[in-house]
Amino acid sequence: MKRRELFSSLFSSKEKREFNQEFIRPPYFSNEDSFHKECIKCEGKCSTVCEENIIVIHTDKTPYLNFDQSGCTFCDACAKECPFEVLSLEFKSQVNAVFEIDMLKCLSWNSTMCFSCKDPCFSNAIEFLGMFRPTINTNICTGCGFCVNICPTKAISYKKIEKEENESDL
Repeated sequence: MKRRELFSSLFSSKEKREFNQEFIRPPYFSNEDSFHKECIKCEGKCSTVCEENIIVIHTDKTPYLNFDQSGCTFCDACAKECPFEVLSLEFKSQVNAVFEIDMLKCLSWNSTMCFSCKDPCFSNAIEFLGMFRPTINTNICTGCGFCVNICPTKAISYKKIEKEENESDL
């Protein structure tokens, strides 16, 4: 059994993570209004091609990201599949979310060695002071969300940030 599996089994809970109702959109859009204008004409094609199954179609027919099972690999499939170009490779950027670690819930902040969040971080945005006290470097974090579902104590949360007009590409 891997360390991650051990911690997950010890701290698993039937409670679902509280979902932030401010939708985190896939990282390929230019403005929020386009979802409400164009996505209502679509059958959610972006969600069917997502290999990580993190794109969910809301009742208003707009897509949002749910990091409860996995994270975004920035594979471009959703943008390529979008028939109305709401999602487009031209607008590829970081996910419009900021992630943070709750020090009270985090094992490492409470003197238990755990690197569950660091292991899946492709951008190495999770930094530890020695072997404890992890922080997320927001200048490096792409918002992929792989750290969220892997945390055995659900110590990592995220919230929507408004996308800036001239945001730099990945």
